[in-house]
Amino acid sequence: MRPLAAFLAYLAVVFLGGPLLAPWVYGVAQHLGEGWPWLTEQPFRRYVNRCMLVFALAGMYPLIRAFGARSAAELGLVPPRGHWGKLWGGVALGFVSLALIVAVCLIAGVRVWGHELDTAEFVKILVVAALTGMSVAIIEELLFRGAIFGAFRKVMHWVPAALISSAIYAILHFMKRADDPGADHWYSGLVVLGHMFSGFLNWQEVVPGFFNLTLAGILLALAYQKSGNLWFSIGLHGGWIFWRRAYGALTDQPRVDGVEVGPSPYEWFFGTKTMTDGWLAALVLLVALAVLWRLPLGRGRRPSQPRQHCQ
Repeated sequence: MRPLAAFLAYLAVVFLGGPLLAPWVYGVAQHLGEGWPWLTEQPFRRYVNRCMLVFALAGMYPLIRAFGARSAAELGLVPPRGHWGKLWGGVALGFVSLALIVAVCLIAGVRVWGHELDTAEFVKILVVAALTGMSVAIIEELLFRGAIFGAFRKVMHWVPAALISSAIYAILHFMKRADDPGADHWYSGLVVLGHMFSGFLNWQEVVPGFFNLTLAGILLALAYQKSGNLWFSIGLHGGWIFWRRAYGALTDQPRVDGVEVGPSPYEWFFGTKTMTDGWLAALVLLVALAVLWRLPLGRGRRPSQPRQHCQ
């Protein structure tokens, strides 16, 4: 199968297969709810997300085979020995870059530290944020940088490959949290998917939100290209997710007499609790891109060069 056809088939399976499977999985979960009540507590939209993720991960292997990859090393997944410096360097860049946003927002007063947090709860939030950051970073870097960026890089120059893979990364992360219509019909998952894409109809959300996510994807792809493997990208991504999780859990909107004053009129600049949907994040990501461009990340070997695909 030609690479382009394989990629289009991959997208079709993820975006159609996941939503169509979700109502069936949701129905089975409701029958199992007596033994595992937590299954019935999950909204239907989460089943749509998880089914799409399952198809995305399951389709990675045939996709990368169609693009000619034959080993884990070609996906950037090499043994960590000798690469711990890259991992922690990525963590440092990700942590510091979003810490700047946190500091500016707290100083400006658009967010305040959460109230009534004891030490145990504070530590738990940080630990969960760190574990979530690294686990999600590993999965997403394997998928978006290792598989998708790495696959496109085999048939074209790495710059357009980075742009394409970053746009795909941004689209999937830009999809908004949809209302939950329930799973009454076989097409209910497709309805949820349509709601998830509704954010693209609002240009004020697209710019800078979608732009920032694309820029983040370019940063991660550049880190892979410069370092020769995924460890710096995993660390960078993990540092970002840590702050996104911790910031939302540890901070609140300002209060007056115990009542939240509502969203800041300057959210367009500072962003919401997701951090990456304001122009401040765009500035920080551009600075991080400049820093990363100048970092001397040694490569273990030269990247695969674009080659003419056999017709």
